[in-house]
Amino acid sequence: MTAEKILLCVLDGISDRPCPEFGYRTPLQAAHTPNLDTLAREGICGIMDTIAPGIRPGSDTAHLSLLGYPPERYYTGRGPIEAEGCGIHMERGMIGFRVNYATIDDEGIVTDRRAGRISDTGALSRAIQEEVDLSSLGVEFVFRSGAGHRAALAFRGEGLGAAVSSNDPKKEGAILHRFEALTSKPEDRKTAEALNDFARQAGEILREQPLNQEREKRGDQPANMVLIRGAGQMGHYEPFNEKYGMKGSVIAAATLITGIGTVVGLTRVDVQGITGSANTNLEGKIRATISELEKADFVLLNIKGADEAGHDGNAQKKKEFIEVIDQALAPLQDLENCLIAFCADHSTPCSVKDHSGDPVPLLIHGEGVRVDGVDRYDEIACAGGGLHRIRGEYLMPVLLDLVNRSRKYGA
Repeated sequence: MTAEKILLCVLDGISDRPCPEFGYRTPLQAAHTPNLDTLAREGICGIMDTIAPGIRPGSDTAHLSLLGYPPERYYTGRGPIEAEGCGIHMERGMIGFRVNYATIDDEGIVTDRRAGRISDTGALSRAIQEEVDLSSLGVEFVFRSGAGHRAALAFRGEGLGAAVSSNDPKKEGAILHRFEALTSKPEDRKTAEALNDFARQAGEILREQPLNQEREKRGDQPANMVLIRGAGQMGHYEPFNEKYGMKGSVIAAATLITGIGTVVGLTRVDVQGITGSANTNLEGKIRATISELEKADFVLLNIKGADEAGHDGNAQKKKEFIEVIDQALAPLQDLENCLIAFCADHSTPCSVKDHSGDPVPLLIHGEGVRVDGVDRYDEIACAGGGLHRIRGEYLMPVLLDLVNRSRKYGA
């Protein structure tokens, strides 16, 4: 029997480097992971460079590569993808941006780039959408809240470019920047002018919002400015169902990942209580995944909390969340007629507190795989597996072949 469906489970940032607190083992090596280890014993393993050896992937470029959309061909910046993830329909040629709600003082100095990690910003975003006016510049816009302090912005209009700087100084205690065109092209100058006007108007509107006034009374940081970055022009993505002949879905808390899924044509599945952090509703995610596989041929499932711990440099928290992940994955062992691939999109070493170019562990489980001798799912054990070392762009061809959907090359 050959499996007919594919589950691609991306354990975001789960891989690491040796940590002193674990006797120079990685958090994944130190964690108790009986379910992943069982799947490893019953499957085939390897390690994978999601982009190429030594290249530090972004989550966006890595996921595009894993889905078979080479980022060097398709990637035009994070902004358009983030906008899609926030529910903005990005038409070809629109300019997209990622946004943070932030706090600035009266001198224009950024005091908190995340406005106290504010959440539930819907009222603020609606006020910006309704009250900012860029019509004098011939620019239409859409502004939407994302998860937590995040939001997205999209511009539509004639003569707009994407080569513009950010107003984000990337650190607290620094003055808010002005947007500048990065070329002498009139399209980029127009976008920079529109962004400066947008940020000015948004700041004025935010200062008058009841929510921010209440936050200030409580001693919380007000969300009185928007930091805008990641400009990119929306390109064309071959629809997933046309590329692979499969109906697909995406389940993720991060708007970036849902955005990647939707731009390639995967159906977004919302799950209550998912956060992208250690407090996420993992059980709900797994239930939704199993339910979705009853009607979809392919599901992309992203689980993010280990990445957050890596960025925080907290190896113990990362190990503990990996163990939570492992427990939640137990029901997937009972899936029938489904090929499951487990991997990371990148390594996030606690010693680096950022993404690295280290390869990630890969496991494929299901009918028809050539079971190797690997008995643990971790960075070192998987390196000895039968898949050896591959690149992310090869993952979908391997999975398609295992479910008998690949096309013959030649006669």
